[in-house]
Order: sequence, then structure tokens, then C-alpha cells
Amino acid sequence: MSAHAGRDGFTAGGGRTASRAPVIHDVARLAGVSHQTVSRVLNDHPNVRGTTRDRVLSAMRQLNYRPNALARGLASRRSRTVGVVGFDTRLFGPASALLAIEQAARAAGYAITLSSLAAEDAGSVRRSVEALADQSVDGVIVIAPREDSARGVSEFQGGLPIVAVEAGYAGGDVPVVSVDQFTGARLATDHLLELGHRTVWHVAGPADWLEAQERVEGWRASLADAGVPAPPLIRGDWSPASGYRAGLDLAARPGASAVFVANDEMALGLLHALSERGVRVPQDVSVVGFDSIPESEFFIPALTTVRQDFDELGRRGLELLVDLMDDSPTHEEFRSRVTPSLMVRRSTARYGGGDRAPRFSAA
Repeated sequence: MSAHAGRDGFTAGGGRTASRAPVIHDVARLAGVSHQTVSRVLNDHPNVRGTTRDRVLSAMRQLNYRPNALARGLASRRSRTVGVVGFDTRLFGPASALLAIEQAARAAGYAITLSSLAAEDAGSVRRSVEALADQSVDGVIVIAPREDSARGVSEFQGGLPIVAVEAGYAGGDVPVVSVDQFTGARLATDHLLELGHRTVWHVAGPADWLEAQERVEGWRASLADAGVPAPPLIRGDWSPASGYRAGLDLAARPGASAVFVANDEMALGLLHALSERGVRVPQDVSVVGFDSIPESEFFIPALTTVRQDFDELGRRGLELLVDLMDDSPTHEEFRSRVTPSLMVRRSTARYGGGDRAPRFSAA
């Protein structure tokens, strides 16, 4: 590739290098139109303006684009395949979102082509979406829970219908379907305040995760509304080990009687640390988690937690993508928020008053 060629195999002037043959989304990008518009031009659809048709044909000539039979059929038929870009499926949230999307797609008669990425940077996401477009998928859903992955979705310029899931409001102009993390955090914090606790500590997720950011914002908003200053934030990494470390920290703080933990796995580690230090839950400390993983009901004690409706998340994401493929979304559908719910179990109780004596030296 020459010094003037871009990463996707085209020169700054639009000429093609030898790296790969142009595909339909390359034409859409150069012509400044949608993937569907290029398909309509290929099939001589009458509802294309003359100036738009000329621009698309000019882009085809400039790229030396040769449509294949599948590309010619895109306007009249679909592959009935949806691309999904996923990330670390070892984590409950991304894994549950992926399963929900797959089930919704199957129910709607679509197959899934999965691109699972190890790196979540913007460039990897963008290239993964382009690769799925080259496979002639009808549209793409990107599970984008981190800042970099959401930015990669917003940078894609190929004209292919695309929806971001778990991306908060960080998807730019890309339609987003997500659980209302802010409201979920308020449910958890308000529950503890209503039990009479004087403040609520928070063990947060990683700083670059959009969901963790919204949960921090919801926690702080509830405390502010109650006129309660927020204690120092404790940062975890979603793992039980980081929750365990947070639990050791909180066990040494006699005034800490209520804790909202940003996910159930960290809450598990926190419960273990408190138990080791002789701090009773919920008699001494009330604990609320987030996610309502299946195992949380069987923690000791059973964990009060915020439930995310991943089935609804997958259904809405797939429905919005199908609407985009049909060119029929409403403006309101471009930002869809699924409401979470609070599952009250045995890890929370009314505040009994007084501070705990330290169980060990903080030194």
C-alpha cells in the first residue's frame, strides 16, 4: 500500500489500492449515502433522485466497483442474517445481552453472525462492523459497554443499519438501546436510605465503563436529594477479588452501615471479606448488588440486587434494527431505555443505630 493509501485500501482521492476489492459500503461512504440507497441504484429503483443516482454511479466508477449478484439483490431481498459485535462474554452483562439478542433474532427469523473481539478500542469495533458488512449481513448490533467501543460505533460511516446496545447515551448519532443504569442505582441507594442508613457507600465498576459511570451518577444523585454527602468512592473491576478488597476496606470503617455494590460478583467478594472480619450482614452492614445474577439468590445472605431485563433489551435492540432495515424507525425509538427493578432479599435491613467497633487495625 502506498504512503497515501488509507487502512481500508483506498487512497485519499478515492482510488482503490490492491489491498482488497471495494464493497457496497465503500460506495455508500464515498457517495455520502446509505447502504440501502446504493442497493436501490443497483436495482434501478424509481424512488432515487437523479442527482443521488449520479453521485452513486460516479462513486462506483471511481472505485472500479463491480457488484455481484448478492449486492444486486439487496434492495429486493435480504440475507436474513444479523451481525453482532460482542466483547468479554465472561462478564454477566455482555454475555446476557448477547444471549438475549440471539434469542430475539431467532424468534424473528434471523440468523446471527458473531464477531467477538478481544480488544475493545474504537478501531477494532469499526473494522469488525466493516467486516460484517462485507459478509452482506442485513444490519449489525454492537454490544458497546465501554467508552472506546461506543466511540467505534459512532465512527462507522458505511451506511449499514446499526444499533448499539448497553452504550448509554454515548453512541453519537447511532440508535442506542440500554438499561437505565441511573435509575437502577437510585433504586439501590434510595432503598438503603429509606431503611434509615445515614449514608451509602459505593463500590463502583471500572471508570471507562458507561454503565459504571451511570451507576455512580445515580448513587450521587440520590444522596444529594437526601442532603447526604457522598462518602469516598471505592473503585473495583467487576471481579469478586476487587469486591473482597473493598470489603476489607469497609470492615475497618465503623460508620459504614450500608453499601451499594455495582455488580453482584463484587458483592460476593465483599460479603466474604465482611464475614472474615466478623461484620454481620445485614445486622451490621446492609449490602445491595446489581445485575441479579442467578446465583445471587443463594449468597449468604441472599443478596438484595437490581435486576436488568436483558430479554427486553435484546427484543428492543432487534426490533429497532429491523425498523432501520425497513427505513421506518420513529425518532423516539433512537434512544430506548429499559427500566430495571429492585429485588429485595435478606442482605438489607433497617439501620439499628450506633457505629460498629473496628474489627482490626487499619494500618
